[in-house]
Amino acid sequence: MSEARSNPVVEYALLAVLATLWGASYTFIKLGIATIPPVTLIAARTLIAGLLLLAILHMRGIGLPRDAETWKRFLFQACLNSVVPFTLIAWAEYSVDAGLAVILNSTTPIFTFLLTVAITRHEPTTGRKLLGVIVGMAGICLIIGLQALSGLGRELISQLAIIAATISYAGAAIFGRNFKGLDPLVPAAGSMLCGTVLLIPASLVIDRPWTLEPSTDSILALLGLSVFSTALAFAIYFRLIHTLGSVGTTAQAYLRVPIGVGIGVLFLGESLGSTAWIGFVCVFIGVVAMTMPTKAKTVAAPAD
Repeated sequence: MSEARSNPVVEYALLAVLATLWGASYTFIKLGIATIPPVTLIAARTLIAGLLLLAILHMRGIGLPRDAETWKRFLFQACLNSVVPFTLIAWAEYSVDAGLAVILNSTTPIFTFLLTVAITRHEPTTGRKLLGVIVGMAGICLIIGLQALSGLGRELISQLAIIAATISYAGAAIFGRNFKGLDPLVPAAGSMLCGTVLLIPASLVIDRPWTLEPSTDSILALLGLSVFSTALAFAIYFRLIHTLGSVGTTAQAYLRVPIGVGIGVLFLGESLGSTAWIGFVCVFIGVVAMTMPTKAKTVAAPAD
């Protein structure tokens, strides 16, 4: 019922906010790993975000589930949506530029679409969605410029790590549908806390964080990453999974790329290619094509 009554304008606005929050995460990570090793950075990220979400749930009078089955799902979601992809991307950004990481990670909707077609078939895999995938990727190439992809042959292992993270995100978007009926903050908090339980012991063994001397910039980047790009972003993410669907929600990856480029223009002095504006139009068309409700869903709405 919530899906039928959702306002498309609100959902598209939230999709743009989510893209902005996650688009900024690559810069936060780049600043963070300068003096904080990847495993410790991600362990702190999940801990801070999890505790913040838990505090918000407490203020709202909402408790976490107590049954073991739900927590098993939280743990699996944590592996797919935080532990594995967060750590792989943070490690990869030691040698891969943030811009290239954004490009590689923007392929999430493609893998979500392919997993949906090949395995779950939980959403209609229409020609319009396929067109959205193609047009969105074309827009990314136009915005960034094909020359930005020339580095794909270098740092192959790091690039493959980002692709693996992207596939993990695609699986998480599909598995996230298992939390339908829960307040969006509940699976967000639960998965973050489960991720913390897995990552903190690894951090203690691998990085010995008590020996680190993080810079002020890295600490501020960690806070921004945890509060905005994780806690707030995941609360929005789990809402959109149920209103726009898994394929539609991962379409924010297309918006994330131009936003990442925009950050580079504003703060790093980078410049856009001559075809950038055409690319923005392609991205917009691709996102709308992948997230626009189907006719069947629209007709069914009044029945609620």
